[in-house]
Amino acid sequence: MAGEVVVDALPYIDQGYDDPGVREAALAMVEEECRRYRPTKNYLENAGPEPSTAFETAALQREMERVQQRLPMEPLSMKRYELPPPSAGRLSEPAAWVEAVDNSHAQLSHQATRVLNLELQLQFSTEAWRSYLNILQALVTSSQNIHSQLRKQIAAVNWERKRSQTASGARLRALRRRWAQLVSDNYRLERAIMQLEIQLEKAKGQVTADDETPDMDIEAVKNLPDKLNSETEKEVQKKIEDMFAD
Repeated sequence: MAGEVVVDALPYIDQGYDDPGVREAALAMVEEECRRYRPTKNYLENAGPEPSTAFETAALQREMERVQQRLPMEPLSMKRYELPPPSAGRLSEPAAWVEAVDNSHAQLSHQATRVLNLELQLQFSTEAWRSYLNILQALVTSSQNIHSQLRKQIAAVNWERKRSQTASGARLRALRRRWAQLVSDNYRLERAIMQLEIQLEKAKGQVTADDETPDMDIEAVKNLPDKLNSETEKEVQKKIEDMFAD
């Protein structure tokens, strides 16, 4: 099946990670991968255009252009707070003085609004700030609860994975021992069959010191004992078990 992932590692029951040479072998694989990877100058050329203009406003674009051109930032304009009189050439014009008076009224209204805001802040800012802190505390508590639930879910997933792998490990060990036993039994059966074939050949008088049998290795057959050696069987069984021991 395309895209199928075969899990061949069970970290809760696998052994050998701390054996000598394992870490060095892993680092060697990483170094080999780094040597085979040849990044180009623009390694993102195949990733497509960046969606960087999706959230850019006209003011942000102008600011980015200013930074690219290394131009200084425009100073803060204080013109709105100034009360200039009419220019020298318009001192005799009533309209110029009307504009100056209107500007004065606007500045006074602005300052009056600022004073009112400061008075309201002195009167209600304490309760407003306390309410804001209560909202923040509620958000923090909610976030902590969500974080705690997520940690519990992660712990539950890890515990279930460990339980599943532990159960699978016990089954794998049992199957491994069963497989080793079957291999050992097959080995004993093969030896017994070869022994019976030798005895059958001897009984028929077909095996002599001078005869040559094309289908049988005579030298290997002569080296077999007349009956099964129990010590040899135990050694074979132990070797098979050691090959697949945990």
